[in-house]
Amino acid sequence: MLYGTRLRALSIATLVTMTAALALAFFYAPMDADQGFMQKIFYVHVPLGIVSLCGFVWGGILAVQHLRTDDRSYDLKSYVAIHLSLVLGVAVLVTGSIWAKASWGSWWVWDEPTLVSFLIVFLLYACYQPLRFSIEDPEKQARYASVFAVVAGAFVPLNFLAVRLASAVVHPRVFATADGGLPPRMKVAFYVCLLGIALLYVTLWRYEMASKNAGFRLRALKRKLGGDEAVAARGRSAAPSVPT
Repeated sequence: MLYGTRLRALSIATLVTMTAALALAFFYAPMDADQGFMQKIFYVHVPLGIVSLCGFVWGGILAVQHLRTDDRSYDLKSYVAIHLSLVLGVAVLVTGSIWAKASWGSWWVWDEPTLVSFLIVFLLYACYQPLRFSIEDPEKQARYASVFAVVAGAFVPLNFLAVRLASAVVHPRVFATADGGLPPRMKVAFYVCLLGIALLYVTLWRYEMASKNAGFRLRALKRKLGGDEAVAARGRSAAPSVPT
């Protein structure tokens, strides 16, 4: 009951924050002089990208915990974290393509390091689920998936650093200067949007974890009931008949 109350409170906080974030992005933040209204997609696209990459790294950290403790609950948490980051990654690529078409006249720019590097990370993690479910043994599946998550998670910050050091960059820089590279009103809207997307990710992660844990408990209960019924059936068949 307490967990359900906390999850409900988190959901309300996420809804309020997302509503405030969209209101700030569309009505408070000033219109961009060059891109006009289309620049508003920035307040969704960039936070989605940041949260998605952080989710990949978090999945790697949870995988380290699984390898260290051999606790399968960490493997499940890592799987859900990476699964949700992939979903957000699809949204990043879609919104990025829309923004690129409006800004540069092309759906994709292959010589832009930020776009290409995110695509590389996304495709790397797209191999996670096929690799995981190609292994039938549950113990090996969890262990190999955790090793993959750790290695791929370590690649994310290295990839980010390489992009930051790249010279030819046309993608907007959010944290390019000491003041964040944004005018004050844009900065406020951006950080609230980032908080909203982060809360959305955490909320979805908790809901999926609750759903999977409930499913595991239900299957365990069915197996227990099935075992009890089988034992009872064997007992009835082995019981001596009562003479009449």
